[in-house]
Amino acid sequence: MTSAVARRDASRTAAYRVAAMLLGVGTLHFVAPKPFDTIVPAELPGSARLYTYASGVAEITVGALLVPRRTRRSAALAAAVLFVGVFPANVNMVRLWWDKPWPMRIAALARLPLQIPMVAIALKIRRDS
Repeated sequence: MTSAVARRDASRTAAYRVAAMLLGVGTLHFVAPKPFDTIVPAELPGSARLYTYASGVAEITVGALLVPRRTRRSAALAAAVLFVGVFPANVNMVRLWWDKPWPMRIAALARLPLQIPMVAIALKIRRDS
């Protein structure tokens, strides 16, 4: 197997994994929206539920578009933008959970640096697609 084929296969596998994650989390935005509502920054105009549903639609759409090869490159860039776009909610979660028990604080804090590899993986999928 050539290096280019191996890279493309690895990229496809990564795209499928990111797609599965986005489809699952995006679906949760509709099935159980309340936890997502609570981390929407209050400074944003409008209802938190609107942002919850909008981000759910974005996650499901991007996840679905990562699956077909012909839309994967654009969808991977959209995934990177999406991961950056939800970062303020993760920062807000840390702020809101700062007085919670340590395990919850650690979980909220751990989400912040996880955005970096998620963006990097999305950009790698784009590059190798």
